[in-house]
Amino acid sequence: MIVPPIQRCALPERALLRKYASGGAYTDCYATEVARSVSHAEYVEAFYTTPVFKLERFLLAWLVAKPSTDAQARQLAAGALTSFAAWSVEERSAEQLLLCDFQGRTRSWLMVESAQRGEVATTRLYFGSAVVPTRSKPLGKGTLGLTFRALHGFHKLYSRVLLRAASSRVSRSRLARP
Repeated sequence: MIVPPIQRCALPERALLRKYASGGAYTDCYATEVARSVSHAEYVEAFYTTPVFKLERFLLAWLVAKPSTDAQARQLAAGALTSFAAWSVEERSAEQLLLCDFQGRTRSWLMVESAQRGEVATTRLYFGSAVVPTRSKPLGKGTLGLTFRALHGFHKLYSRVLLRAASSRVSRSRLARP
């Protein structure tokens, strides 16, 4: 199986995350394409149930007492939950999900976009983040902080790893179907 590359790209015009890009927050957007039709619910479930993300879920349960399960990931994907692990749903549409962390500092965004490549239905999978600046008391200016600067390189790599894992999972699920 050929795995398409993960590419950093501009946020699509209709992206729910766009309001943070125009509001001074750090935002990023990564995308890849899979050679089949993928529903938004399938993508969200795959993203939050990959082995890579399960490690993050374990750490969240252990470090900040925010446990979660695969069943809850499925419920989130189906629109039946408004919170999951350390996040709450900020906004949702048929093709997008925007989550806010429990401290209000970061956002996670997932989107699918269907396309047609000749006779093959494809789906573009997007994953993006926002880090909202905090106000520095002495200066009153917004700052992303030392922790963000220290972890920024890791964040970019980790974003690609998360999207690759979800993309691989939805690609493999196609092979398992009759």
